[in-house]
Amino acid sequence: MDTNGKRLKKIVSILVKHEITKGLTPEKLRLIIEDLGPTFIKIGQIMSMRRDIFPNDYCIELEKLRSQVTPMPFDEFIRIIEEEYQCPVDDVFSNINQDPLGSASIAQVHAADLSDGAKVVIKVQRPGIYKVMAQDVVLLNRATGILNIASGIGDVVDFKMIVDEMWSTAQQEMDFLFEAKNAQLFNELNAEIKYIGCPKIYNQYTTSKVLVMEDIVGIAIDETRTLQDAGYDLEEIGVKLAENYVKQIIDDGFFHADPHPGNIFIRNGQIVWIDLGMMGRLSKREMGLLRRSVKAVATRDVESLEGAILSLGVHKGRRINHSLLYEAIDRMLDVYGTEELSNINMGRFLEEILRIAAENHIGMPRGISMLSRGMITIEGVIAKISPDANFVRIMANHMAGQQITNFDLNNFMESNRQKILTSGEKAISVPGQVSDFLSLTNKGQLKVNLEILGSDEPLAEIDQMVNKIVICIILAALLMSSSFIATTNMTPQFMGIPALGALGYFTAIILSLALMISIHRKKRKR
Repeated sequence: MDTNGKRLKKIVSILVKHEITKGLTPEKLRLIIEDLGPTFIKIGQIMSMRRDIFPNDYCIELEKLRSQVTPMPFDEFIRIIEEEYQCPVDDVFSNINQDPLGSASIAQVHAADLSDGAKVVIKVQRPGIYKVMAQDVVLLNRATGILNIASGIGDVVDFKMIVDEMWSTAQQEMDFLFEAKNAQLFNELNAEIKYIGCPKIYNQYTTSKVLVMEDIVGIAIDETRTLQDAGYDLEEIGVKLAENYVKQIIDDGFFHADPHPGNIFIRNGQIVWIDLGMMGRLSKREMGLLRRSVKAVATRDVESLEGAILSLGVHKGRRINHSLLYEAIDRMLDVYGTEELSNINMGRFLEEILRIAAENHIGMPRGISMLSRGMITIEGVIAKISPDANFVRIMANHMAGQQITNFDLNNFMESNRQKILTSGEKAISVPGQVSDFLSLTNKGQLKVNLEILGSDEPLAEIDQMVNKIVICIILAALLMSSSFIATTNMTPQFMGIPALGALGYFTAIILSLALMISIHRKKRKR
């Protein structure tokens, strides 16, 4: 493996090769990332999911990042298995196909037969990939600080957050025991749904670097003609696929984060989900807030949707301008609120919420951004195989049915009893408070605390203007006083003028540069 210095030199040479100094286009960024290797491909894949942060055309281009890379030699593939098992592969497998089914940046997959004749696929992690990615992450973490300062957009795009998210995702994908646990949990959550399945994992042959699972021989869900020839009803498949994905989101909070057609097969009347390495998770609280958001759109309730966004997100940095946030949500609901609920694209709607949150310096949980991309993908899959199946209508019906099923009058009364008592106590005290208010008014002792919404930014602008004026006055004073000193013979001297005058000129230059950089950054932000 290269040292940090050699790796850095290699990265710089790739950037020079693609003439990074002549500007960056979406396609050029994708080509650079592909040349930089697996760490950067993983970052690019994560960036493609974050349309709330990065421009849409860049995200679309990054979705094309190739998943296939040059295969590793078959001998190397066998060596890793034997190293993990501490025995010859013949002791476990009767046959392993030498031609890989797939070769990605992190792992390679081959078809095989177990000794008992069971058809399986073996997924093996590329040698040294963990160390290479860990080294790149160290370099990237050092670079993120410089990028945040140099670019001046650190408060909009948190590069460290992107690197941390990538590394967390990559570490999970590189530990195949994690994928095995995902498959087990997915099976448990969907055990009662006969038409849903996922590959069986052979835990006795699975390690952190080798995953052995059932070979799924089925029809890819986008092969519509083949499915119809096999007697399948595409409309039924579309509806069942949508119902299951809604269940994963609303009921389980554990959903497939990459539901593209290559990860969904139809086999013996079952919809089989494969590649469970990247799964999204939502807490019960997040699921509740998500349901509240959908309901707020249906009823065009701006306050409720604002409350849901504030509850979901984490606020960092600047104070939230609630009037601007309210206006942004109101404008969004002007668009979505006039449409029938069934016509709303939920993935795009979530993207819009993420965009509004980012503009107002509210960070959203990782699960929500993964859900946004997942819903856009699954809606595209359903639209292709079954155009009449409406994902949003199915989601609305599922939520309505859930509300009726879960409603319990006793529980409702129990949970709201305290609220009713509190409201009653407050209502009793209202006449007394009104009397105090009138009394204070008559005595001229009434005080009013007033906060003008939306005044923060104009006040901040004025504050910055005053600071710049003060700097200009100091600059003028420094230049004038240094010029007077320069006309004297004061010692010591520097380059023929008194050192004190030279120090004044130097300080004035530094202040001028700082002022110009500040003005330039302000223009870029606008």
